Amino acid sequence: MADILTPALGESVAEATIAKWTKKVGDPVRRDELLVELETDKVSLEVVSPADGTLAEIAFDAGDTVAPGAILGKVTEGAAAPAGEAAPTAEAKPAEAPKAGGEASVPVQVPTMGESVAEGSVGTWQKKSGDRVAKDELLVEIETDKVAVEISAPADGILTISAEAGSTVTPGQVIGQIAASGEAAAAAPRAEAAPAKASSGSDDPHLSPAVQRVVAENNLDPKSIQATGPKGNITKADALKAAAQPQPTAAAAPARAAPAAPPRADQPREERVRMTRLRQTIARRLKESQNTAAQLTTFNEVDMSAIMALRNRYKDAFEKHHGIKLGFMSFFVKATIAALKELPAVNAEIDGTDIIYKNHYDIGVAVGTEKGLVVPVLRDADTLSLAGIEKGIGDLGRAARDGNLTLDQLQGGTFTITNGGVYGSLMSTPILNMPQSGILGMHNIVQRPMAINGQVEIRPMMYLALSYDHRIVDGKEAVTFLVRIKEHLEDPQRFLLDL
Repeated sequence: MADILTPALGESVAEATIAKWTKKVGDPVRRDELLVELETDKVSLEVVSPADGTLAEIAFDAGDTVAPGAILGKVTEGAAAPAGEAAPTAEAKPAEAPKAGGEASVPVQVPTMGESVAEGSVGTWQKKSGDRVAKDELLVEIETDKVAVEISAPADGILTISAEAGSTVTPGQVIGQIAASGEAAAAAPRAEAAPAKASSGSDDPHLSPAVQRVVAENNLDPKSIQATGPKGNITKADALKAAAQPQPTAAAAPARAAPAAPPRADQPREERVRMTRLRQTIARRLKESQNTAAQLTTFNEVDMSAIMALRNRYKDAFEKHHGIKLGFMSFFVKATIAALKELPAVNAEIDGTDIIYKNHYDIGVAVGTEKGLVVPVLRDADTLSLAGIEKGIGDLGRAARDGNLTLDQLQGGTFTITNGGVYGSLMSTPILNMPQSGILGMHNIVQRPMAINGQVEIRPMMYLALSYDHRIVDGKEAVTFLVRIKEHLEDPQRFLLDL
């Protein structure tokens, strides 16, 4: 008998909620086959079978709260159904569904979209039902809140679409069929769009931690949210969908949930485009940041003469030796870490009534892509050389632009640096990347007249901006932080002397 255990849920995450079981007691299971999905207030997790056998016991039902290490159920080992009777694993190729007349069709399935990514939205189909497609031809993109995943045709044939653009889908879900002949495949079941009843009879439906967070942050009424989860429970996707819709005011809300107000009519010279999941996530997180933190921004300016002279002197030798160009970001990261070590509150975060001081320096670097802004994280940046920092940032930037970032690369940062100067920005007030307490904004380098020892000289100057959470960082600390960065950049020998 093998136990199905709740995995570690991540730093500072103490509990999770059962979202759904994919099997029931008595079903045959395969080792590493998905059995249950968990939701926390941070991410969704998948728990797989520890062995081949039969699901003998389910200890917690959908909606129950569990802690790390809890036994979710048991698998009787060695009692698996004969080959061919058990459902295929996520990696196995599903059997072709027989069609009328003896013909076969091949399903078009949603692939695994990355660790802890439990759902996505169907983008625009490149083909329509009834079109002939070739094997490996691009059919559609599945958009998640992090990346976009391309789905190609698994075979030649005629396409039948069963999940329209905008539908929410999960890994392994069939979104279409490809008939092996010129005759269209029998219509696959349409994506389940009709939600289950929101309530199981209670006036106060049970909410998972992830759902509670979305409901609280968006002031939602749980009773008005249409539920699609097992046993009629509200999933995180249901809550996010409700949050994206206009909410009626208390005075105008009738006894029964009113339908969302229709969108305004488009004008002749306008075009309406649905926001991608990534853009919706960016908008939501930025608004959450403004609503949560007491944000304030302080400014300073730095004379870039010394850094530019050092870079110009050694850039060719640096590139020849390390195989990468010497930029400004490595100097800024080094200066930032030195300032964070002196002022640890800027590297901390608030958790309830506690302050969590981070004794590591994982620096998020904002990267603009065609689909929106992402902030991949450079781990343990304090242990890296200038070359290591440049290589790490270069790798993260390429992965971001190619859409190859993993969830692990996008979470867990302790401080963020954003460089609006690459787009020509002279000054800005960056918004915090919650739950971090500080973000440094770099800007364009501009030749300006400066008073130097009583003389006017033209110097390459850059404005620096530090946005910080005033609940944890005082004004004195914020100003000192920027002064320290200024000192390190204007006198880069301080890096060598660790001053």
